Amino acid sequence: MADHTWPVEPTAEQVRRSWSATVSALPVGTRITGQVVARRPFGVFLRIDDVPHALGLADIGSMPPGVSLPALGAQVGGEVVWHADHNYQVRIRLSEWLAHN
Repeated sequence: MADHTWPVEPTAEQVRRSWSATVSALPVGTRITGQVVARRPFGVFLRIDDVPHALGLADIGSMPPGVSLPALGAQVGGEVVWHADHNYQVRIRLSEWLAHN
């Protein structure tokens, strides 16, 4: 399925090397926008605007009840709620799917 492909960028190595800078740039509570770059049954991965080597994850537990996952390529907005140091992911609570998608 096309929505289960993994993005080419950022690479896992770029995400790992940039982790300290990512955490500094995106403290908990920061409002973000980004693009959905991969969909999984448990949520969506995001390329976060203005932080090129950050990888965001919005899991289904942080989405409003009854809302489906945003489409691959959709622009979304939300808030940083956690930093998962073990896999270098910025956890996001989505609050908006921008109208043009």
